[in-house]
Amino acid sequence: MSINKKSTIVSAVLASSVLLSGCGLFGSGGKEKVDPPQSVTYTDDDTAVTEETANTETGTDTSGSEEAVNGKIYTELYLINKDGLVVPQTLELPKKESVATQALEYLVKGGPVTEMLPNDFMAVLPTDTKLSVNIKDKVATVDFSKEFKDYPVEEEMKILQAVTWTLTQFDSVDKVKFQLNGNDLKEMPVGGTPIGEYYSRENGINIDTIDVVDMNNTKPVTVYYIGGSEGSYYYVPVTKRVSNNEKNDYKAVVNELIKGPSYVSNLDSEFLSDVKLLDDPKIENGKITLNFNEALYSSFEEKIISEHLLNALVLSLTEQKDIERVAITVDGKAELVNEKGEKITEPVARPEKVNTGSF
Repeated sequence: MSINKKSTIVSAVLASSVLLSGCGLFGSGGKEKVDPPQSVTYTDDDTAVTEETANTETGTDTSGSEEAVNGKIYTELYLINKDGLVVPQTLELPKKESVATQALEYLVKGGPVTEMLPNDFMAVLPTDTKLSVNIKDKVATVDFSKEFKDYPVEEEMKILQAVTWTLTQFDSVDKVKFQLNGNDLKEMPVGGTPIGEYYSRENGINIDTIDVVDMNNTKPVTVYYIGGSEGSYYYVPVTKRVSNNEKNDYKAVVNELIKGPSYVSNLDSEFLSDVKLLDDPKIENGKITLNFNEALYSSFEEKIISEHLLNALVLSLTEQKDIERVAITVDGKAELVNEKGEKITEPVARPEKVNTGSF
């Protein structure tokens, strides 16, 4: 990132930033609760066969409980930006009972999302694709109609990732099973990308292996970089491969943020190259405490931390299953101030939804 662009990002008013103040749009961070009540299977002639399904998730609201405002539900849709990256965008959708099914229906090209798409974004599922979602035991089984096969091979991984990450935003979904006309898909129908029994966030998103020499000696970590342009910045999850020699996944996440995105990605990072962790991260009851050197400050005299840097750090670390909140110190002292001049006195939680700005 050039110095000019970095300065612009630091000083910009974030039209599309998540607001990391310890709560998201609807309270503390976490996945949304949903359990669509019906299963629909598509036959070879695209006839929809519907049957009632039983909910087996303890504590899950079978009515598809997402908090709605004015009859609208805020939902993360994983769309494709102009650079071909899969990016979450939070949009207001009409309140429906089967919100998981609805979310995927808004991924269909030419469908109801068309008039809502942010600038430079597109939907990912082939035109006229019909689908159903059945959730049981943390697995969302998605049955697609025959139109699902009508995609160019270069969009295959994007479809896998967009469907999986859109569904796993919900509390009742950890894994996704793919079907075509009621038949299980073990691989994608056009390019043969392996799916296996299930697909999950552990398979990654926007996978970057450019600098990887030995894949067998690496493991994945997902971090968030900055995409978009002035006035419409957003956060993009990218799965990097890090050496198995790094036993601490939290340090690996921080190091990848400092390292920054690939030069060909058109993404940016607010971390300067001389930012360093002074101690190993400390984990306690879902909170991670990180102690950095003074290079973390965007303004040392006022001890200001960049909003983009903080957001990317929190989003990246809370992708780790056991992390819910992030506390930051510099040289052992918690004296950070955000760009609004507000003291950061509490650990920061992940928001309910990512990239909530309008365009």
